[in-house]
Amino acid sequence: MIELREVRFGYDDRTILGGIDLRIDEGELMLLAGPTGVGKSTLLGVVAGLVPGYTGGVLRGDVLLDGVSVIEQPARERAHAIGYVGQNPAAWFVTDTVEEELAYGMEQLGLPPETMRRRVEETLDLLGIADLRHRDLRTLSGGQQQRVAIGAVLTMHPRLLVLDEPTSALDPTAAEDVLATITRLVHDLGLSVLVAEHRLERVVPFADRMCLLRSDGTVLVDEPAAVLADSPIAPPLVELGRLAGWQPLPLSVRDARRRTSSLRSALDRGPAHSPERVPGPTEVEAAELVVAHGRRVVLRGVSLTLHAGRVTALMGRNGSGKSTLLWTLQGRLARTSGRLAVGGADPHQLKREQRRAHAGMVPQTAADLLYLETVAEECAAADQSADAPAGRCAGLLARMAPGIDPATHPRDLSEGQRLALVVAIVLTARPPVLLLDEPTRGLDYAAKTALAAVLAELAELGHAVLLATHDVEFVARVADDVVVLAEGEVVSAGPVRRVVAESPAFAPQVMKVLGPDWLRVDEVASALEAAG
Repeated sequence: MIELREVRFGYDDRTILGGIDLRIDEGELMLLAGPTGVGKSTLLGVVAGLVPGYTGGVLRGDVLLDGVSVIEQPARERAHAIGYVGQNPAAWFVTDTVEEELAYGMEQLGLPPETMRRRVEETLDLLGIADLRHRDLRTLSGGQQQRVAIGAVLTMHPRLLVLDEPTSALDPTAAEDVLATITRLVHDLGLSVLVAEHRLERVVPFADRMCLLRSDGTVLVDEPAAVLADSPIAPPLVELGRLAGWQPLPLSVRDARRRTSSLRSALDRGPAHSPERVPGPTEVEAAELVVAHGRRVVLRGVSLTLHAGRVTALMGRNGSGKSTLLWTLQGRLARTSGRLAVGGADPHQLKREQRRAHAGMVPQTAADLLYLETVAEECAAADQSADAPAGRCAGLLARMAPGIDPATHPRDLSEGQRLALVVAIVLTARPPVLLLDEPTRGLDYAAKTALAAVLAELAELGHAVLLATHDVEFVARVADDVVVLAEGEVVSAGPVRRVVAESPAFAPQVMKVLGPDWLRVDEVASALEAAG
């Protein structure tokens, strides 16, 4: 259906794509993977017609759609056949409400009103967003915006759907629903899909083939099991399969569970759990907290205590109130009722600079905090603002996203690299309370491991960390405690090992395979080593 021939792209001093040959057939779901900043979004932009028109740079080679070259066609002339959903869906919205956004693309294609109405209804039901029909797009959670953005493209019935991190802002259940829906369209209607994703554990079971984009700008294309056999990035399930010596590697929990008999016998003694971090003084105390947006109550009687020296994960479905709770703790939002103290003070009553001294916040739209011309200037400003030693911010950034040129403009970084930069800037000040909203979006497994190590160090130094996330594997790696929200209320709270075991939706892959005693692959590796 669509074919890339010897596609090369780069700037005067930097090559990003180096001679890529890739073909996506009709009715195929192709997974695009690679390290943070390697050029996945750039490759998707080439297919969609956004590169180099919106990015600059030099593009060579050819892009064929049904054998006809479209490399000179801009994105608007490919929109009838190629639908694109970027990493930041809110940046692409052009209307005010969900229903209007779903219809907008069809209006541009000149479809009859009755066709538009039918497709809007079909898509609302398909993605489970019928209750959002009349909602203002600006009031939606990040995950809800993601589903609306996908729906706005699906209503145009493209032949190829290009998705950049489509599940990054979705809770585990919503992510599975969206991927299952897309897979059904692939199987039933012959839709072709090219999807870039860092959380491979979510997409690998659905993929027909996998394209690994390497740091030299070339690609390896094959069936997922073949590519993941020695890939530098791999989901926990594949790492477990490598450790156990399973061939072929399991790509689903079901496949792995069928092979665990020999592994379980070697793990009879169970894992040697790491000693828990001892809670320090109370840094945040909320009691019966109620927060409303206008007439809509978002948080209902939330009670929460955060201690120094502990990392707490905040989980829950999209729209459950996680971001609202973070911004209330930061002080930007006022509580309607209840009690709240952060560092002994009501954060909403503090001035902005005082709030930053009490709690550092990394928002979902992290790029909003970047305003200087180079990465080096951003890091230097962060060091100066925090009265920190020169190089602290740059050092944190190098750990999470190595190889970034300090002279690069922040807006030229990938989504994951920008996030890593903002996290480094906020961490530089080492605030007593650290609040992070979806801090792993766009980060590969190595970057998430580095971020986990940084958060663990901050906890050891006595900071209280609260992170809102849908990344269950990251929670298993970094969290001491978990709080689960539903409809603005706390429905579960406690130690990570107990809370994630209570719900299959929030359980990491290793726990699903081996049972509630096991959270991570490194626990299995340590137990096998101890058993000889």
